[in-house]
This record gives sequence, structure tokens and C-alpha cells, in this order.
Amino acid sequence: MLQFVLLFVVVAGVYLLLNKTLFKRSRCRGNLPMAKKTVVITGGNSGIGKATALNLARRGARVIMGCRNQRTAEAAILEIQQETGNSDVAFRHLDLASLKSIRNFAENLLKSEPNIDMLINNAGLVGDGRTEDGFGVQFGVNHLGHFLLTNLLLDKLKQSPSARIITVSSMAHRWGHVDFQTLLQTRDLGTGSYSWQFFAAYCSSKLCNILFTRELSRRLQGTSVSCFCVHPGVIRTELARNISLWQKEGLEKLSGSYFSCCELQEPASQAKDSQTARRLWEESERFCGLQ
Repeated sequence: MLQFVLLFVVVAGVYLLLNKTLFKRSRCRGNLPMAKKTVVITGGNSGIGKATALNLARRGARVIMGCRNQRTAEAAILEIQQETGNSDVAFRHLDLASLKSIRNFAENLLKSEPNIDMLINNAGLVGDGRTEDGFGVQFGVNHLGHFLLTNLLLDKLKQSPSARIITVSSMAHRWGHVDFQTLLQTRDLGTGSYSWQFFAAYCSSKLCNILFTRELSRRLQGTSVSCFCVHPGVIRTELARNISLWQKEGLEKLSGSYFSCCELQEPASQAKDSQTARRLWEESERFCGLQ
């Protein structure tokens, strides 16, 4: 009996700890109108991206969803339009595993959209394989694809009076590292074919998201664009609770910061390495042919 009580206490303690930290939840309290604002979001056809698109459409924004699967994207758009009454939600084909597709997507937007006020780099994956251009798929999609897309849309974003770039990262970045020797040799963040090695590469790709945001913020100083990196936590997608921190006024002075569960947080020490952030930027430019 005593052992059972002790076990219950331990389990209850662990549960409470996780709910206060890893599984901490927040609710969306922001309600700023987004009429006449254009938002581009990658991977908005399901999960966090769909919940985000739903919330933005409800506020009156023009939402452009860059997705690979047209069928699921159009189904999500129809659902969002019916629920919000906002018909200004559109699909554009985007495959983040293809630099050519990213360039075509950006070119289309630059021609068709008079303004872009927010870019949400949301899409991501965990898995094995290579992109069309020969990069490890997690590095190529989670980091490099969004790096190129952001750079291609940057001049348009700078034309907005107060634009924002949001990159969805993860607390998993704390277990990541960037080995430039491996990256240059293999075009990937790690090697191996075991599931834990895929996860290690995923963690490193999420670290790249924060390092990218850190260097991007430095380069955006003096412009009208601010950028943030977000660990969304456990999502109650019907509430789109992570939107509030993106729409809250007065965040510009925190550009380059990392947020977790709607609160400003200190990322892992390796995510604050400005030298690594700068080198990652330079290598990413070379990989994308931007130099």
C-alpha cells in the first residue's frame, strides 16, 4: 500500500511538473484587427498552421497558404472560409524541398501581391531523405527552404510600415548543434539511419531556426521589419493560442527574441552564439545561390 501511495505521488508530481513546463498551455487573448493585411504562411493546411490561418482569417487578414498538397490545402481553405466568412484565403503551391519551387512561389507573390505584411515560416517535418537539391530533408525544409523564402520576400516586407517574420521553432533546439564540417561534407545536419539520429537532426534544424532569426534581426536593424522565433508548446488548435504574442503591440523592441508558450524565454546557449548564426547565414546563402 505504501509503495502504491509513493508511486502515485511521484506520478502526480511528474504530471504537474510537465504541465507547468513542457506542456504549459496559453489561451489566445489578442483581438487586433488584420483587415487590409496580407499574411503568407507555409504549411497552413493542417495543425498549427491551419489554426493560425483560421485565426488570422477571422480577424480579416488576406491569408496566402503556401502548401505542397493542393487537395488538402483547398479543403482547409474551404473550411476556414465557411467558419470565418472571409473569402480572401488563397492557395499557392510551395514545395520547401525544392529551391526552384520556392523561387517560383516567391516570384508569383512579388508579382501578384501589392503588399506583404507578415511571413509565418510554419511548415516543418521529422524524417529521413533528401530534398530535390540534395540536402538532408530536415535541414532543407525546416531551415534552408524558409531561409531562401524569407530572403526572396524581404524587400516586399520592408515596404510594409510594420512587417513581421515569425519562424516556428521548438524547445527541441536545446538538444541541437551545428557541425559545419558535417554540413559542408554531407549537406545535412547529421549522419546515420536510426530514428534517434533523425530526431537529432530535427533538433539541430530547430536550432538553425533560432540562429537564423538572431542573425536576421541583426541585419534588419533600422528597417520596419521585426522577427521572432516561437516554440508554440502544446497547441489547442481550435483556439490558435500562439497568435496573441504575434499580434501584441510593442514587440518590435524584442525583435530576434525567442518565445515559448506566449512568454519571452532564454533559448539554449548554443542558440545565442552570434558567430555560429553569422556563419550559418553565410553557408545558407551559398547553398541557395544568393551570393
